[in-house]
Amino acid sequence: MTAPHLTPIPGPAADFAARLRDALPVLETERCRLRAPRLEDAEAWIEIVVPDSEGHLGGPHDPDGAFVDFAATVGTWLLRGHGLWTVTDKAGAVLGFVLIGFEPGDAEPELGFLFRAHARGKGYAFEAAAAARDHALGALGLPGLVSYIAPGNAASRRLAERLGARLDGIAAYDTDPEPSEIWRHAPGRAA
Repeated sequence: MTAPHLTPIPGPAADFAARLRDALPVLETERCRLRAPRLEDAEAWIEIVVPDSEGHLGGPHDPDGAFVDFAATVGTWLLRGHGLWTVTDKAGAVLGFVLIGFEPGDAEPELGFLFRAHARGKGYAFEAAAAARDHALGALGLPGLVSYIAPGNAASRRLAERLGARLDGIAAYDTDPEPSEIWRHAPGRAA
């Protein structure tokens, strides 16, 4: 059973939310579509972040805390003009998420990527992250973009390298005992 706060309620408020979503940029790649998040996408977000099986997402998380994080990340669109995209395949199935975020502890905007287990290792994250990076550094005119990656997260390191990012230091957070690597992105450096 879906929790009440994850269930859309039809009516004027839902129509208004749809108009807001329609105002956000949609990015297309060869196999992916990056679109505005919807309430029902929160379940995929929770599926990804609650287990945090590799320990790279700052967990452990519970479903309610994961929803709050999802809502805050989506809200970045209203506060900063960039935020979370839901990544789908061309048929509309949710594969995961990419974001241009800026959360407490970040020194500059971050390119983040979180994908469902079944979508990993297939190149979707590369396509979606490259599109988000290019949009952020191009159309949005952001002066810089980094990815904060846990040192043990080999898959994210490989993706950052494939995107053309370069290791540029270490970031320490009060809330996380293990510092993160800072990977700096530049436009047009993807391999």
